[in-house]
Amino acid sequence: MELIERYFPDLTSEQRRQFALLGSLYATWNARINVISRKDQEQLYLRHVLHSLAIARVCRFDAGARVLDVGCGGGFPGVPLAILFPEARFMAVDSIRKKIAVVEAVAEGIGLRNLEARCLRAEQLPARSFDYAVSRAVTQMPVFVGWVWDKLVPGRRGSLPNGILYLKGGDLTDELAGTGMAWRRFAIADFFDEPFFETKQVVYTPKTR
Repeated sequence: MELIERYFPDLTSEQRRQFALLGSLYATWNARINVISRKDQEQLYLRHVLHSLAIARVCRFDAGARVLDVGCGGGFPGVPLAILFPEARFMAVDSIRKKIAVVEAVAEGIGLRNLEARCLRAEQLPARSFDYAVSRAVTQMPVFVGWVWDKLVPGRRGSLPNGILYLKGGDLTDELAGTGMAWRRFAIADFFDEPFFETKQVVYTPKTR
């Protein structure tokens, strides 16, 4: 929790309470339904919570912004972002029911009212329903774009125009080129000092039409 407060010192008391509860809630649920490795569970706030919040260093979501978290797993990046942006609306989707059960339980346990978790594939969602799509290394970028592009609407409901914000590491040159789209890359090491983030990035492209 100290790690989160170091980089986000302006949290409200309610946000601090919610972030603080994540450690025990994920430990409890991960013992029942294994959605995070044991090593990662021990470093939950670094490898999952703070990593998710790197998106907030790139784009701040406005009140009423509709954000889709695709392949959310146990709730990342959607849950930390929903805590940080309580006036935005989040939908977290995953095709594996047990993962959605964890997200639902965690959201209920911390009183997170601006996130809805649903067991389905992104392709099943209505077109033009969201302002932003976020995710964390769920698939190759050309595939991901195919899943979400028609779900987004042009416009600007945050500090960047509506679009895709994706967490991924390594050399992404060929993968991004395969989408045929223009991307901006943000090195997470520019935001956070921990060695874990040395090769990790947030990549972004706007929904222009």
